[in-house]
Formats: sequence, structure tokens, C-alpha cells
Amino acid sequence: MNRELSWLSFNERVLQEAEDVKVPLLDRLQFLGIFSSNLDEFFSVRVGTLKRLIASGQKPATFLGGTPKTVLEQVLSRAKALRGRFEIDLATVLKELEKKNVIMVDERGLSPQQEEYLRDYFAAEVRPRLIPIMLDNIDDFPYLYNLVIYLAIVIKMKGSPSKYKYALIEVPADVLPRFSRLPGGDGKAYIIMLDDIIRYGLKDIFCMFDYDDLSAYTIKMTRDSELDIESDITTSLFEQISRSVKNRKYGDPVRFVYDREIPEDFLRYIAEKNRLSHEIMISGGKYHNARDMATFPDLGKRFHGLRYEHPEPLEHAVLRNYTSVLQAVSEQDVLLHFPYQSFHYIIDLLREAAIDKDVVSIKMTLYRVADDSQVVNALINAMRNGKKVTVVVELQARFDEEANIYWTERLAEEGANIIPDIPGVKVHCKLLLITRKGKRDMQRYAGISTGNFNESTAGIYADHTLLTGDPRITHEVGNLFEFLENSFKSFSYRHLLVSPFSLTKKLSRYIKNEIKNAQDGKDAYIYAKLNSFSHKKTINRLYRASKSGVKIKLVNRGICCLVPGVENLSENIEVISIVDKYLEHSRIYIFCNDNDPLVFISSADWMTRNFERRIEVGVPIYDDGIKGELIDYITIQLSDNVKARVINADQDNCERNVAGRKTLRSQDAIYGYLEEKLRSGNG
Repeated sequence: MNRELSWLSFNERVLQEAEDVKVPLLDRLQFLGIFSSNLDEFFSVRVGTLKRLIASGQKPATFLGGTPKTVLEQVLSRAKALRGRFEIDLATVLKELEKKNVIMVDERGLSPQQEEYLRDYFAAEVRPRLIPIMLDNIDDFPYLYNLVIYLAIVIKMKGSPSKYKYALIEVPADVLPRFSRLPGGDGKAYIIMLDDIIRYGLKDIFCMFDYDDLSAYTIKMTRDSELDIESDITTSLFEQISRSVKNRKYGDPVRFVYDREIPEDFLRYIAEKNRLSHEIMISGGKYHNARDMATFPDLGKRFHGLRYEHPEPLEHAVLRNYTSVLQAVSEQDVLLHFPYQSFHYIIDLLREAAIDKDVVSIKMTLYRVADDSQVVNALINAMRNGKKVTVVVELQARFDEEANIYWTERLAEEGANIIPDIPGVKVHCKLLLITRKGKRDMQRYAGISTGNFNESTAGIYADHTLLTGDPRITHEVGNLFEFLENSFKSFSYRHLLVSPFSLTKKLSRYIKNEIKNAQDGKDAYIYAKLNSFSHKKTINRLYRASKSGVKIKLVNRGICCLVPGVENLSENIEVISIVDKYLEHSRIYIFCNDNDPLVFISSADWMTRNFERRIEVGVPIYDDGIKGELIDYITIQLSDNVKARVINADQDNCERNVAGRKTLRSQDAIYGYLEEKLRSGNG
């Protein structure tokens, strides 16, 4: 399957959650925001890349689905259809919210109390942040920045339609809340959008003109946002990325969305001034940037039934019996399941290491960190307590580059040893290494995670972190950090799966082993949980395994270029995708190995970029109890018949057939599974 079309199929699964009447209304609104945000990034990055390929006349060897031009046509058609569904879904959800006394209002039909409040709010907070531009006063159309919403304004006289002016106002959603709650006094929640607050104040803004008919239409430009990193050895990667982030907002247009009610002559004027081609112009509703739904106001306990109730994170059955995380990990391996168990164990570990007199050093990779990061604060505390701290902050973490530049500078100011990025390679692995003086020699403790060391996302991303003092693992984690610090040094990895060095070779070996076992009449299976799967060689290896009789089951949230269920090719392969209240993010690989399972957790999806252009790590699970936990985890997910969607050649995202089977929602079942382990004391 073509990667771009498969990605749009994934975003349809997000939209299906917004359409599910069993999902609480404010969470349906949240899924609409996620859908919109995903689509923005898709156009900024993937559509931008397609347009570059078309302009260059090139077609990469691994490109699937026809020429870039034909794929772009399919993508734009599919995206337009999904956008149409999105608008219907948004209207439906807002109508249902109104039945629950959550009322979205605009600038018309406000009560006197609401008008008074809005006049004061507009004058004090909104008006000072607006910069109206009269378009007939300037030669060049103002530059439309990437993913910024604007109001395109028509000012005219009701009795003289030929007398008019055009203006433009940027909606300052970066400094003001997109949604505001208005007073009501009747137990209902009244919400107004910033766009409509500006519409309410248009007469005040343009009061110096003798016009009595003012109307405003939302427009938004999406630009190619892929960073251009130069091959310039005289300029550091830090400097190149800093410059590229600033230049991102000046990329070529890839999508222009506008209010379909905008007058045709005004739309034509904007298109001509911005040299927009018809193919990238998409009509829409009154509002854009629905990704801001994530900032919808907290309505309080009175409306609590409109959101999912998330249970409190569970204690860990082993760690609850220890006051020292280091002590626990020195005695046995520990696997943390986020968000079902608390991320505070990672923070506790770092804080403990920061003040432990015998801890010598802490090394860590950071890909995306929280805004007010407790992880970084713990590292700063460690440095102030005399520990040597070494950090890799990945500057090329897409759309988090600015935040990571800030944290790099902050840590450097405190004296951290900052490992520079390796040009052309992202450090995507999630590693922690603590070195401590023991009675006889140095002891090492490692944390290997499938997700970021980020306390904010750990509450909504389903991830796994292994904490271990096993010298087989900690020695190789130490070697990898040494490679990152001195990239001219190379090491072999017997236990870890490390890309771009050994991960694909070892995966190939494990797949071949399953093929051999199947051909010898032995049990043979491969289970994997991934975010995305597009690596052509691995797809073909799984096809060969399927034809040999290996049973393959995948839980794949996003892109899946493998086509399951094809006769004489992939009839032994089943793929499902789970989209639910938590973001499925962990990567788990399980190989039958003649009923002595090999189990790994990893930072790597099965994509070309993960195998060839990123530093990724997979860690083997040697503890039998933890191995059993992960096998149970995958088994539960593969049994999901509530939130699982079937991935097939038609990409129709159908529900699994639940006839005659007890319903099982895997995220709830996993919480119950871990809760039972805690209750029984079986860690």
C-alpha cells in the first residue's frame, strides 16, 4: 500500500472515534482536534515532499502506488472527502453538546450580560493584539504564515455594493485562548471562539470608515515544513536547525483552506496575489485550526460526564515495596507500563540518583520533553550535586526543534556535557544510564523505553520502560553512549538491537528462524506491536514467512504498507489498529522461537528511516515474569473487539466481527490485568 494513502486511512480511524456515539462528547471534540492537527502535519510534511518530488521529476525506488503526481491527486481527493466528513462530524458534536447545556455561540444573539462581558474583554485583551492591514493601501499581499488563521474582511456600504474595502487580520491564537467561556447565569456553559470575538469588534476596529456592512471569512495557509539541513561542515547542526526552524514558515504553499462563504471576487483576489494553484485550494466552514479543540475550556465537575474518566495510575507491584528505586532495580528487572502505572517512578529514580553520594554520572537521551520538565530539573539538580551529566537532545525532533534548542542551551548553561547530533542521523532511542560506585566496582543501571522521558505525554501515551541492572544490557548501553560521544568508535552488540547497525539483520535472522521452524512442522509465530510499518524488505520477509505457514499478528496503529489476507501471499497475516483514549505508542516484538519466546521492546517502528537513518534500540527481555507480562499484553490487544479496526487491502477500517464473542476493550482490560497483579502481589 502507498504510505501516504495508508496514513490518511489511519487519520480516518481517528475520525471514526469522533463519530462514535459511545465516546464522551468532549473527547469526540478532542479527536476532531487530533484529526485536524494530523492533517495539518500531513500537508506540511508529506504533501510538501510529494510536491518536491513532482518538481524534481524524480521517483524514489521505494515509492509505491504510481507516480508522485498520481498519488498526490489521490491524496488530495481522499483528504477532501475526509475534510467533508469532519465538518459534518463537528456540527453533529456541537449540536449534541448543546443538548447537554454546552452552547457554542457566535457574535450574534448574545444576552446583554454576555455583550457587556465581551465588550470589556475585547477592549482589554483582544483589541490591543490585533493588527488590521488594509489591503488596498499596499502593493504586495501580506505574507500568510504557516498554519496561522486569518480573517479576510470585506467592508462596504449596504446601499452601495460597488463601494468596498478589503482588510486582513491575524487571529492571535498564539497569545490568547481560542475558546472563552461567557457568563450565563442559567447553569449552562456558553463558549465563544476568538474568531467570533474579533467579528464582534469589527465595527470598533474600523469605526473611522463610513461603512455599515462588515463581514469576516477565515483563511489558512499550509506550507511545506520539512526542514532543509545543509551539508555545510563549517556550520554546526545546532545552527543549521535553528536557521531552518525560522525558515520553516516561509515554505511553499501546499494547501489553502477558506470559508466557502467568502465572496468569489475576494477569493480570486487572494488567490492571484498569492499565486495559488486551484489544486491546493480547499473550501471549508467558518472555522479552521480545529486542532485548537485540545484547548477547549475545562467546564468543571458539573459537566464531568462529557469526558472519559481516567483511573488513577497504579502502583507497581514490585516498586511499592521499596523506598529506593535503585535498590529495587539492583535486585531484579522492572517493567513499567504507562499510563497504567505512574511515571513518577522515573522521576523518583532520577531524583534519587541526583542526591545519592555514590552515583557518579547520569547519561540520557532526550527526544521530546515536557514544557516544565521534571526530568530536566532532576538532571540540573544532579549537576548541582556534583554528578557528571551527559545528554543527547535530539534537535531534529519534528515540530519540537525550538523547544529542544531551548533545553539544550539550558542544560549547557548548567554544565551538562551535550553530545552533538550526528549529521544525517536522528537519535531516536530512549536511553538512561546511571553509574554508581559499588563495594568492589562500578555498578550500572539502565532504562530503555519505547517512548519519550516526558511526564506530560506519559499520562496519555501507552509506552513501556525497562529498568535493569543486568550487566549484559547495561554494558552495551554504555557502549552506545560511548559511540554517541565518539562516533568514530564502533561496537558490536550481542544483546541489544541497534540501528542502523544490527536491528534489521537480527530481525531478518529471527524471521528466517520462524520460517525454518514452520517448514520443520514446529510451532511458528510472530507478534508485533508497532506505530508504523513501511519497510519494503521486512514486508517481503513477512510475506515469505506467511507463505511458509508462520502465523503473524500485528497491532499497528498508523501507516501499514503491508497488505494482509492476500491468498498465496499473506493469508497468514492479520493486522489490526487500535485507536482509543490513550495513544498506542509502544513497540513490542515477539518471536515463537520453538516455544521459547524471544521478546523485545524497542523505540523503532519498522520503517526505512528507523532502520537506516536513526539510532534506535531494542532490548531483549530476559526476565521470565516480564516476558510473560508482555505476551499477555499483546494477547489482550489482539483480542480487542471494541476499538480494534481491521487493516485490509480495501483500507475501509471496518470493525472486527464481535458476533458470539464477549466484548473486550484492550485498554480497560490491560488496566484490570495490572490491577489484579497488584492486588495479588504478583510482580
